[in-house]
Amino acid sequence: MEIPPGIVYLAQTLPRFLLPAALVYCTVRLLQAVLGISIPEGLHIPAYLLSLPLAFTTRVLYTEYNDKRQAAAQGAVLAPRVHSRWPGGLDILARSVGNFKNGYMGDNMAKEIEIHGTTVIVRTLFENRIFTTEPENIKAILATKFNSFAKGPLFWDQVNSLLGTGVFNSDGDMWKFHRSMTRPFFSKDRISHFDIFEKHAEDAISQTKSRLREGYPVDFQDMVSRFTLDSATEFLFGRDVCSLSAGLVYPPSSPLSKSVAFENHPANVFAHAFAEAQIAAAYRGRFGTSWRLAEFWSDNIKKHMNVCYKFIDPILNEALRKKKEMKESISTNPDARDREVKEGETLLDHLVNYTEDPIVIRDEILNIMIAGRDTTAGTLTFVVYMLSQHPEVLRRLREEILSKIGSSRRPTYDDMRDMKYMRAVINETLRLYPPVPFNARTSTEPVVWPSVNGGKPIYIPPNTRTPYSVFLMHRRKDLWGPDAEEFDPDRFLDERLHKYLTKNPFIFVPFNAGPRICLGQQFAYSEVSFFLVRLLQAFSSVSLATDTQTAPPAEWAKASGRKAIEKVIFKGHLTMYARDGVWVRMGEASQIEVV
Repeated sequence: MEIPPGIVYLAQTLPRFLLPAALVYCTVRLLQAVLGISIPEGLHIPAYLLSLPLAFTTRVLYTEYNDKRQAAAQGAVLAPRVHSRWPGGLDILARSVGNFKNGYMGDNMAKEIEIHGTTVIVRTLFENRIFTTEPENIKAILATKFNSFAKGPLFWDQVNSLLGTGVFNSDGDMWKFHRSMTRPFFSKDRISHFDIFEKHAEDAISQTKSRLREGYPVDFQDMVSRFTLDSATEFLFGRDVCSLSAGLVYPPSSPLSKSVAFENHPANVFAHAFAEAQIAAAYRGRFGTSWRLAEFWSDNIKKHMNVCYKFIDPILNEALRKKKEMKESISTNPDARDREVKEGETLLDHLVNYTEDPIVIRDEILNIMIAGRDTTAGTLTFVVYMLSQHPEVLRRLREEILSKIGSSRRPTYDDMRDMKYMRAVINETLRLYPPVPFNARTSTEPVVWPSVNGGKPIYIPPNTRTPYSVFLMHRRKDLWGPDAEEFDPDRFLDERLHKYLTKNPFIFVPFNAGPRICLGQQFAYSEVSFFLVRLLQAFSSVSLATDTQTAPPAEWAKASGRKAIEKVIFKGHLTMYARDGVWVRMGEASQIEVV
């Protein structure tokens, strides 16, 4: 029987909570036995009760004093602290949870940054986190001081139920092992073979046409998530999970949306469980080391992942069985890890040449699936959302597609590299709606972040959580100009590119940077570009189905910036997505178009 998370937490922390009272007890006994001083019985209970808050206060004050002393010794300062009215930052935690559930992404931290600056200390449940949107600090975390930061034990503990020992949840030698396993699979030759994309794009677009002809809008997010899931699983496993075969969702107002067969389709069950597991992981992150108190009796991630494992494990076991039958040697020689991928070999085939451990393989497959499926689906969703709001961008993008490729020809790798406006549209979407809006590392040693704009360097104590947000950084007007919150792909083509980005490349890091930069970056660009070409060869107009779309709360319209003009509610777990989907109507292109 598995021990409930809350019991585990109590077992781990109870000694620390009991220690102050134990010290009071021992002190009272020693005073009486050695010095003959008797403490009145009436004071014992108050002393025990006050010992814990006193110990907490002493520890907090000493930590702050020591951190300031260490910072001063290195000519640095501590980041400003976000004010908290409640003990332990409970009010900050409440705002964070509220924003996660119902708010506009990043609002709570954007307000603090506006008050205190781009790097702040946030104390939640007595734990300091140093949050930043400063590109120089993010550069230090990801690149220049890479060895001083790690995913860390807290991140591992929080998401182990979801990511296991996979590449996104590992450090050191385990991370290097996973990285070396997957790197050869993302060569140019592998990512420029578009047969998989073509097959599933054709299916997805055909079903979209049929649904629109029925008179219903289409949830583009759902449709493209099926496309990326089928493409990813065929790329990873050599066979897709046929999520498109379940059909597209109907609007909630349609009686056809209540189909039991649709809900019970194995691919739908897997996709739903996988999404719920990621949402649970993101919610858990708000509580730091105390997350088990929020999931006292059961692990909210594991119950969803058990559903996913039932779907994935038979595929993995079949691959291992075939491997065993073929009696191929499994190379553990580090020099062999960057070998060429064999023709027709899937990532799963490739992984079983490194290890027969099904848990390691499963963890890595699920990590890569999040990267290869969820991020790409999110990017395509927000590209189409932006096209629905900016018809002039749609027009220019279609002109480029039709002039360079035509209305029916399948695009090549070189075609897509030559499409400058396409890349600009994708990059501008990645800027405003980055697939991974928030991320975090933990310092492994004392670190000093460089001074910025004449300020003093900032000291980071060891074992300190350092969350950062590319979402908020990508929208900073001091980094991108006064129009930073506007959707304008031309900023990646005109003089603004050189004015802002060229001289400071770390203001745009949708794929991370440094040694842990996304291996699948070019794969993602290829898949997004390919699908957009095929989509806009088939459709000439896109509009949001406002009669079906879940609209933001009315009070958002009274806010400033992009919040006031959003037409969908976007959320984030490990990646960004639109709540309740993005429902669109699209007009089919004529058979013959002349640009």
